[in-house]
Amino acid sequence: MKKHRRLQLILRFFEGTRGAFAAAVAASFVTTILNSLTPQIFRFTIDSVLGSDDYPYLSGHLWVMGLVLTGVALLSGLAMFICRYHTAKAGENFAKNMRDTLFIHVQKLPMSWHDKNQTGDIIQRCTSDVEVIRNFVVTQLLEVFRTVFLVAVSFGMMVSMNVKLSMVVLLFVPLVVAYSAIFYRLIARRFTDADEAEGELSTVVQENATGVRVVRAFGQEKYEMDRFLEKNNAFAELWIRLGTLSGLYWGVGDLITGLQVITIIVLGAVEAVHGNISVGEFVAFASYNTTLVWPVRGLGRILSDMSKAGVSFDRVDYILGSLEETYAKSEETEKAMPGSFDIDFKHVDFRYEEGKQVLTNVNLHIPQGTTFGILGGTGSGKSTLVQLLDRLYELDGQNGSVMIGGRDIREIPLQELRRNIGMVLQEPFLYSRTIRENIAASRPEASMEEIREAARIACIDDAIMSFPDGYETLVGERGVTLSGGQRQRVAIARMLLQKAPVMVFDDSLSAVDAETDYRIRRALKTRMKDTTVILISHRINTLMGASQILVLNQGRIAETGTHQELLEKNGIYRKIYDIQMSHDDRKGGKEHGSL
Repeated sequence: MKKHRRLQLILRFFEGTRGAFAAAVAASFVTTILNSLTPQIFRFTIDSVLGSDDYPYLSGHLWVMGLVLTGVALLSGLAMFICRYHTAKAGENFAKNMRDTLFIHVQKLPMSWHDKNQTGDIIQRCTSDVEVIRNFVVTQLLEVFRTVFLVAVSFGMMVSMNVKLSMVVLLFVPLVVAYSAIFYRLIARRFTDADEAEGELSTVVQENATGVRVVRAFGQEKYEMDRFLEKNNAFAELWIRLGTLSGLYWGVGDLITGLQVITIIVLGAVEAVHGNISVGEFVAFASYNTTLVWPVRGLGRILSDMSKAGVSFDRVDYILGSLEETYAKSEETEKAMPGSFDIDFKHVDFRYEEGKQVLTNVNLHIPQGTTFGILGGTGSGKSTLVQLLDRLYELDGQNGSVMIGGRDIREIPLQELRRNIGMVLQEPFLYSRTIRENIAASRPEASMEEIREAARIACIDDAIMSFPDGYETLVGERGVTLSGGQRQRVAIARMLLQKAPVMVFDDSLSAVDAETDYRIRRALKTRMKDTTVILISHRINTLMGASQILVLNQGRIAETGTHQELLEKNGIYRKIYDIQMSHDDRKGGKEHGSL
């Protein structure tokens, strides 16, 4: 089954490049034919030109034979150039097709899949494993064809000259194949371990590079270095074992092929002495034998690379075999976004794979155009609620439903759904591009004035204009050259530019000061009156102006109501309020709450 699947993948990625590969195979065949002529030219020269008077002109003009050999060599070189050119073309197109397919597929995989797979390992599968497959399928597979041609032509020539010696040569072939097959199995296991170790090493490097500020802040350099050294030592040890095994293979192979060459030379010399073979035939036969030894000898390397490619195929197929996000229940039920944007959660239960219950029997209604606040402790399910709304995680039909405008969100095209739900996460991600490009990522076609308007609402326009390059200022990887509050506000501007009817702030105002928080909420209320705003926050000041506030406790709805109603209930909300607010904060909070 695996072999059938691998063949399917090979044919799939060869799409659009099969002609180049076929041209490479044809050129390789021509090269093999031309190279097989050289020993025959030597045989003819020794036996018929130098050893007799059958061709007196050639005997007196040996340069003609040299010219013939030169011509054959030139044609062989030209054919080899054509072969290499088309091999390179086929190989790069093959790898490009594979990388394109992998990247596009990874983009469509659900968040639950990304949660289970490390970034470093994904990168490893999409780069190193792709290169291993490309090298085998294009280079080594071509070598297989070339070897088959060479064995067929060379052995045919050898049989035509001396059957007895040819049978001796044939006896060595099963021996080479047998020991190559044994090493193939051993190397396959070793390479699997080494490849997985490389993925773990890549993950350590990737995590350290992206979390360098955390490492510095907590003085964890030694811990990270020790962690890297441990993984690197394990990785190096595995490759040393693999190298040792490969060295043993090549050593035994050299012994066998050396014995074959010596055996043929000795037996060939005996045959020549007894007149069973001419001197020219002996030279040609020895040449064919030497030519034949190395392709057959290389069979072990091909089998070794095949084992590596097989492991890489399985690792790549793990990604391609993972199910993409479900875009709709079926094509028949797929419909556009409804006209209304009222949001309803009905009897929603949810747990992550093999995890504890996160949400239990959640029922809530969010009218269109209102501001809805969500408060709760860590792990209470706040973020899970909005992630279910955006279908970052799928809700099983037996565990309730999420509705927009009275329609189940699983019946709405996924891209259409997400186009109408803007979301800013607590940890914003910025690209290593200009500020303008980061804001415009949600709507690349937006005008500069629209970008600045979104930035004004997010209270970041003045800060951007204070930079020497303004909106063309380049931010570092993940936006590290900006402060936490600036990164957050750039991410908010990006979401505002989307102009989605539903906007979700998943604790994304926590990195800005209270005054900026207030200004952003005031701008949202005055400039985007028809927009549904969902605010998730630990800060009471952020939520107290919401039309309705939901308090979650361990995945269950503990309280709902307006700010004033929740204060009067004297429950969880009131306790959090009392902890967070001083007398002066309450006075200011009432002013802000009036929004």
